[in-house]
Amino acid sequence: MTLAAVPEYDQRRVEQTGDRAVVVGGSMAGLLAGRVLADAYDNVVVLDRDPLPDDRVARRGVPQSTHAHAMLEAGRHTLESLFPGYSESVLESGGVVIDMGSTFRHHDHGGLITDTDTELPMYCASRPLFEQLVRERVRSHEGIELRGDCHVTGYLTDDAENVDGVSYTADGDDHELTADLVVDATGRTSRTPEWLDTHGYESPPVEEVSVDLAYTTATVERPPEDDRVITVSPAAPDPRGGTAVPAEDGRWVVTLFGLHGDHAPTDIEGFEAYADSLADPGIAQLLANHEYASGEIQKYPFPASLRRRYEQLDEFPDGLVVTGDAIASFNPIYGQGMSVAALDAMQLHETLASGERRALGTEFFEGAATGIDTAWQMATGADFEFPETEGPKPTGTDLLNRYTGAVMDAAHSDPVVAEQFYHVMRMEEPPTTLLRPQVAARVAANALSGRLPDVGLPSPTDG
Repeated sequence: MTLAAVPEYDQRRVEQTGDRAVVVGGSMAGLLAGRVLADAYDNVVVLDRDPLPDDRVARRGVPQSTHAHAMLEAGRHTLESLFPGYSESVLESGGVVIDMGSTFRHHDHGGLITDTDTELPMYCASRPLFEQLVRERVRSHEGIELRGDCHVTGYLTDDAENVDGVSYTADGDDHELTADLVVDATGRTSRTPEWLDTHGYESPPVEEVSVDLAYTTATVERPPEDDRVITVSPAAPDPRGGTAVPAEDGRWVVTLFGLHGDHAPTDIEGFEAYADSLADPGIAQLLANHEYASGEIQKYPFPASLRRRYEQLDEFPDGLVVTGDAIASFNPIYGQGMSVAALDAMQLHETLASGERRALGTEFFEGAATGIDTAWQMATGADFEFPETEGPKPTGTDLLNRYTGAVMDAAHSDPVVAEQFYHVMRMEEPPTTLLRPQVAARVAANALSGRLPDVGLPSPTDG
């Protein structure tokens, strides 16, 4: 699923049919699920084991939050639909908006992507700010309650055919909270598979694609007038990359990353040497010309992309849904996480609008799988450019990577190809749009011009 395939949000399509829904997990996926559930349930309670403060903080349950994040257009548009004025609030809080078509220095597959003829806005801020603004909107919504410092210990059930709520501990005491629906948004550490197995269900099949990635991040002082984004994407055989993203408080979040164990050091000298080794000098120059905002350099490991195939289960209990990273988490260098969470929320909205309640989870999983398929193919397909990547390879990956390489080569000089690539990258449109005749013809012409060896593309006059 991409933004082009998602109907516009319309709360009038959802009937109020339940008393209470409980969301376990107060990160982006859980907050957005809570917002759409408020259209169908009188009371929505979001529980999280961390505090859920009013201010902007990097929460323990989101260990990647201090590193660079991208708000792709699919995510921003969805957030704006759910919370009108959200985009402006990002700017009012110190975030910036840049034009990807002109101020985004993006090095990929051996060269810089050329400027586009069309403006492509991209909103930039820290992950804690993006999340704080969502948390504010959710907390202020009538009928939604956020409860932090609550550790959910299990699901309530009489016969395992229905989940009837959750048990949790708070302030040293045990509690139970009944609900018509429970949504698991606890991320990669979700214990729903174990619960299913314990209660006589099959646990979902799991796909894991190992990348042995690590993020290493510093914050750097940024002049107010300088809002550049710089990205260097890893491309085989070079596993190194990095990005510098403008954020609030007059700084850049500079994240260096490496696949398959080639990780950036956490001391300043080693960090700068790693930046200097990248295929493009932009990040190294930025570090050389600006002061560090903090001497602390933080590291975040990401061993593997993980997908739980709930849509393949024959049986699933009523009253339970799983969403966000608890279904699928992707190599973060592609910036898909927040946007996939937003599209999951829109799929939950569509499922609620269908009027189905008893098999809500099953219907949601089937719809969400379509969107996850697209993001999974994009992320793992790119990872399989590297022979060290291990795991189940999606069908057609090698052919797709071959064509993508030709697309990227054309995008170094062709603004039409560059723009369409960005629409795909921003999850506005599916990768199949890169096969449209007007794009494929330009890719083929570029390949046949002698810049590339024969890549098996159609001639510009075909199709």
